[in-house]
Amino acid sequence: MKKNVSLVLQQFLWREWQRRGVFAWILRPLSWIFGIVMTTRRASFAAGWRRTFQSAQPVIMVGNLTVGGTGKTPVVIALIHALRDRGFTPGVISRGYGAHIKMPRAATLNADANEVGDEPLLIAQRTKAPVWVCPDRAAAARALCRAHPDIDLIISDDGLQHYRLARGVELVVFDERLGGNGWLLPAGPLREPLTRPHDATLIHTQHARPPWPNTFAFQLSFSDAWQISHPNRRRPLAEFIGEYILAAAGISAPERFFSMLRRIGLTLETQALPDHFSWHCNPFVGANADIILVTEKDAVKCRAWRDARFWAVPVQTTLDPHLLTLIMEKIRG
Repeated sequence: MKKNVSLVLQQFLWREWQRRGVFAWILRPLSWIFGIVMTTRRASFAAGWRRTFQSAQPVIMVGNLTVGGTGKTPVVIALIHALRDRGFTPGVISRGYGAHIKMPRAATLNADANEVGDEPLLIAQRTKAPVWVCPDRAAAARALCRAHPDIDLIISDDGLQHYRLARGVELVVFDERLGGNGWLLPAGPLREPLTRPHDATLIHTQHARPPWPNTFAFQLSFSDAWQISHPNRRRPLAEFIGEYILAAAGISAPERFFSMLRRIGLTLETQALPDHFSWHCNPFVGANADIILVTEKDAVKCRAWRDARFWAVPVQTTLDPHLLTLIMEKIRG
């Protein structure tokens, strides 16, 4: 399967954004302009020159300062479960990336991922929480609250730079790439400076808790895979050892998925796909593989396929209790 042009460009940019090489220095003047625009825009909301929507329910914003995925969706799912355990009834809002959405709409359990977005649909299926999507997060929050008046907390999946929606807690998520070369777009991967104020930082790392204030480590782990053509069938991943496996991932950092599978002891042929890959058709019909492992984010877009080789691999994360204590303090003032 030939590499998609967008995937090649994505991989090239991230390689260059990890250092301050010639490519980054050429684009450095553009990053200064980008920084001025972003700073001015944020200041206009802070000064009250542009209106914000203040929800009656507290809003927890889970976002990132870098472009691309950093593991926000597993964090949101874990946060929903943790807050439920503490007596809250959370609802979720999201942009619905990749879907053509103009008005707020619900990401119901049986919705089409191409219409509501793959990540909102995954959150809805994994948590059964009400999820509403719209590029205008304020409109999504209003629609969510009207449709579900019982919710007492709103979690926004991404939207850190969507200042029209006021928020009570801001959580910034990084993966192992952290802030790259530390420069703003397009010379680096940052949407905003690393010095931007926020309430807590979450870093996907296998190491102990980072030494910086209000910074917490989180780890991702796999649970039993489930067969996409028969979702009730589950197998521990260790049972796939010795089989001819193709692993495919349409996420921002596919190598993270592949390396986690290898650590279990699986021998893989891998296929990296562009983030939010459409899966309009099965690209592996003729693939010589016993098992095809994909992420759950990919699985929500190929539920109708009857190819028994496809298995989805769920990702779990557990949040640091100290982080949850910090969130509780912020919510309760």
